[in-house]
Amino acid sequence: MRVVFAGTPEVAVPALDAVAASRHELVGVVTRPDAPSGRGRRLVASPVAQRAEELGVPVLKPEHPRDPAFQAELAALRPDACPVVAYGALLPQSALDLVPHGWINLHFSVLPAWRGAAPVQHALWAGDELTGASTFRIVKALDAGPVFGVMTERIRPDDTAGDLLARLAEGGAGLLVQTLDGIEDGTLEAREQTDDGVSFAPKIVVDDARVDWTHPAVAIDRQVRACTPAPGAWSTFEGERIKIGPVRPVTDRERLEPGVLEVTKNAVLVGTSTVPVELGEVKAFGKKQMRAADWARGVRLESGTRFGDPAGETGPESETEAAGTGDDAR
Repeated sequence: MRVVFAGTPEVAVPALDAVAASRHELVGVVTRPDAPSGRGRRLVASPVAQRAEELGVPVLKPEHPRDPAFQAELAALRPDACPVVAYGALLPQSALDLVPHGWINLHFSVLPAWRGAAPVQHALWAGDELTGASTFRIVKALDAGPVFGVMTERIRPDDTAGDLLARLAEGGAGLLVQTLDGIEDGTLEAREQTDDGVSFAPKIVVDDARVDWTHPAVAIDRQVRACTPAPGAWSTFEGERIKIGPVRPVTDRERLEPGVLEVTKNAVLVGTSTVPVELGEVKAFGKKQMRAADWARGVRLESGTRFGDPAGETGPESETEAAGTGDDAR
């Protein structure tokens, strides 16, 4: 089949490579426009655009896929199907109708669970033991189209969202190619999703990632791993935001009051509503990421001090990134 791939972030690159190496003819790539990046805010092409250029494939960067000029360019490429991974823009019906076999999305959950932009993060945060990826035909409703194929992946106790998403991106790339093969061969039939088990996974924003130390240690562990690497779980210390890497519940230590710190030579513990957690790596505002014990020595941290601000104080507002795969192409 002639295919046009649609995707934007790094997580979509394994699927782009798999499609390019498949028996299908990759005739174009659709991605989001170049975006400002870094301190100089220089315009930078998306990871998918950069990889497509390396592959020598034409790249389309519409401001919005409803633009008539873009739709004319897409129609001129005559795609039979458009595989999609984390494209990041809503597809209007006029664009969906241009492709005979439809836009086939790789979504990082076992649908109908965790429809939306951040399925991996929400699966971790909820404490799911199993997740996976699904391929489905995009329809107007959010991630509700008929499903072609599914793969499953066990969630490991120390998985971060970044770890799990990387595995799903690699495994899902093969699933996406198998789906395209089955569509072309006529051996694969999409099945409508059931209404049972539907859950939603909206983007996780910075405010969502603030740690509430009055929660149990197991819940804080899940939250921090779900928010790693982005947007990054955080708390505050002396009025400044501290990003917090994965933590470890410590079951053999006495309880600490929520948010209270205990400093030893090689570790920093924080109290929760249950057992303390040991901090892994932290990143103070304007500083490099470092081991919590090194940070504690640098600021001369003493046991008994506390994370968190007075009620109503939210800390700095300089970071606005959100966590999600950009998987909202529908």
